[in-house]
Amino acid sequence: MSEATKDEGRTGDGTRAVRAGLPEPVKHEPTLPGPVFAAHFHLPGEVTGPYSYGRDDNPTWTLLERAIGELEAPGREDVETLVFASGMAAISSVLFSQLRAGDAVVLPSDGYQVLPLVRAQLEAYGIEVRTAPTGGDAQLELLDGARLLWIESPSNPGLDVCDIRRLADAAHARGALVAVDNTLATPLGQRPLELGADFSVASGTKQLTGHGDVLLGYVAGRDAEAMAAVRRWRKIVGAISGPMEAWLAHRSIATLQLRVDRQNATALAVAEALRQRPEVSGLRYPGLPDDPSHPVAARQMRRYGCVVSFTLPTRARAERFLAALRLVEDATSFGGVRSTAERRRRWGGDDVPEGFIRMSVGAEDPEDLVADVLRALGESAE
Repeated sequence: MSEATKDEGRTGDGTRAVRAGLPEPVKHEPTLPGPVFAAHFHLPGEVTGPYSYGRDDNPTWTLLERAIGELEAPGREDVETLVFASGMAAISSVLFSQLRAGDAVVLPSDGYQVLPLVRAQLEAYGIEVRTAPTGGDAQLELLDGARLLWIESPSNPGLDVCDIRRLADAAHARGALVAVDNTLATPLGQRPLELGADFSVASGTKQLTGHGDVLLGYVAGRDAEAMAAVRRWRKIVGAISGPMEAWLAHRSIATLQLRVDRQNATALAVAEALRQRPEVSGLRYPGLPDDPSHPVAARQMRRYGCVVSFTLPTRARAERFLAALRLVEDATSFGGVRSTAERRRRWGGDDVPEGFIRMSVGAEDPEDLVADVLRALGESAE
């Protein structure tokens, strides 16, 4: 590991984000080299050195992986990070590289809506799938005999939080590996590896890159053998990021702390405004002091995320509300600098009410965004 990757002198999240993964300075060279487009590399003689074929490694990936590793596990030289074509590619790489027929895996029952599809594929391969909700550390009851525990905290879209360290300790005591989906929190919100997880997995499509223009995923892990299996899976499946996407992601990480702090503060302001409205029920945001998840979140999270969820009385009211918004786009995904919101039941995969709204707070002025939300609530009333 080069001196540029060490954590010396980088105590603040902003300093770390803007410097993460940069190579050693070379006169007349750019501080962040441009994307390397290469399917193959000059390779005379024996196969040695870091780059041989474009499906295996790429210099642009290397810098991005180094940057993400510095955020997920600052100061740690025993953590490896691998980037993927998407968040689902990263998730699949852990599940399918670590599990075999006859194994058991514990998944959240209230996690990302594609997990039911993953469950069906796991079961088709002869893997037992057990599920329990995120809240109340309910997955604890299902750990006996499991090979892998998959945690999603905060959960998407319900925003429940579990005690990652408690679950990781219990899983390890039973011989299970632990993976945490860190998408919603980002490495600036929590560091699962420091809380005992073996893998921190995320969709870089969301707030990590933050502009809604890149599909990306990553896995960071502290067990060399387990990560070797993840790397082998990436090679076999070919679920690799393009160099342009990797470069855009690295470029975007420089503003991560600025975006996260602005979006988190505005999300709290939106949540506080929403809880004053009688038509709003089921409001969730871990940063609210009276949120059911706040006590646990306050112990393990440094920032609470940019997503707020709540329910309006009916599907029609929710749709009128979304149509009335002027500063918030009706779109899926979350974490971007432009606010988005959607009625999650339209996808059919989440066990939520018809009027359930997942709102991703962007980087607009807080006063403007709160005013737009409150105006749209008023206009959408029958």
